Amino acid sequence: MLVWFLPLFLVFLMIGLPVIFGLLAAPGLLLFFNGQEKDITLLYRNVYNGMDSFPLMAIPFFMLAGELMNRGGITMRLVEFSQAMMGHFRGGLAHVNILSSMLFAGLSGSAVADTSALGSMLIPAMEKQGYSRKFAAAITAASSVIGPIIPPSGIMIIYAYVMGESVAALFLAGIVPGVMVGLGLMFMVKLQADKYDFPVATKKHTWGERGQASLKAFFPLLTPVIILGGILAGVFTPTEAAAVAVAYALFIGLFVMRTLRLRDLPDVMGRAGLTSAVVLLLVGAAMAFKTVVSLSHAPEAMADFVLSLTSNPLVLLLLINLLLFIVGMFLDAGPAIIILGPILGPIFVELGVDPIHFAIIMSVNLTVGLATPPMGLVLFVASSVSGERVEAISKAILPFLAVEVVVIFLITYIPAISMTIPRLTGFAN
Repeated sequence: MLVWFLPLFLVFLMIGLPVIFGLLAAPGLLLFFNGQEKDITLLYRNVYNGMDSFPLMAIPFFMLAGELMNRGGITMRLVEFSQAMMGHFRGGLAHVNILSSMLFAGLSGSAVADTSALGSMLIPAMEKQGYSRKFAAAITAASSVIGPIIPPSGIMIIYAYVMGESVAALFLAGIVPGVMVGLGLMFMVKLQADKYDFPVATKKHTWGERGQASLKAFFPLLTPVIILGGILAGVFTPTEAAAVAVAYALFIGLFVMRTLRLRDLPDVMGRAGLTSAVVLLLVGAAMAFKTVVSLSHAPEAMADFVLSLTSNPLVLLLLINLLLFIVGMFLDAGPAIIILGPILGPIFVELGVDPIHFAIIMSVNLTVGLATPPMGLVLFVASSVSGERVEAISKAILPFLAVEVVVIFLITYIPAISMTIPRLTGFAN
């Protein structure tokens, strides 16, 4: 069934069917033609069951917190802070773009939100300073993948829910890989800045000016500290942490910074609701598909096939990285995790790979896929924001994708990169 599902699913995507309907229609048709009509009822009933979960409530709360902070002008303060710290370097605005993405990741956990919010400000500013529009859009798309890696992360919440792992452990394991992606992108910008003589964004700020920028960004930057600190201290669960993030965003937006007004709230909640609905419907559809896959014993068959290729875990990790990279080009990270996680995860746990380590390998790889041609979602968002063609952005982003691929392989073959912090804090063995 799995063999026939993938081609049928891709056909549905190519004719323009939304992912959620493809995830439901493909197995539904296969069950019908296979004479398993009673299982079709199970498939669609599990759409609701897949969404009916307390841990998944963290997703709409984090979406709402990100929308509140973006509407409250917090994104602008993060950009100003980044510019005060790094704007004086050659290629300064490109560095500012990357650092802003790293900081914004601690607020939204979404690559699409990162691309949309930062791109609308920084792409025109970079073009005005002499950067090509395609380069500005490419660096925005490339750096936006940091959003779902540095906590909080929507896809890690989904992975933890599907695979029964600790959300806190996954959040902690994503910190160093996310920082590495950011630093790697900055290194590539420096190489290109020296080669192509990129402009300097601003004069070097004094320590006083940096202090003022830091004060303005203090309350926004406190958000990930509150979220992670509360989870690690056992004060609240990740779901409760998401609700606390919403309350905090409301408080600083309405009463501290006073950049948010009560009349803004209906629109903010509507946007957050629509975004959350899309994600949760995808999760529900993918969980329903997972149930059907389990009934067909496809995971066991896939495990036997993979292990027949080689029993060397290092070679298998290379093959799986290639598979995930290709899947990430065509499928959003959330559905891909729900479909492939239950199939691939047990194989590598059986081979001795730590489940938290494999979760990070999978999450980072599929997240980078969001910026990978030809179908990377953030490429289309960057194209929409910048007005540049996807083909041009795809060509300009290749050096940055090369850096991200190197980071993926470092994470894959050096487990300590992702596992040290969870082990030091007692969230992993």
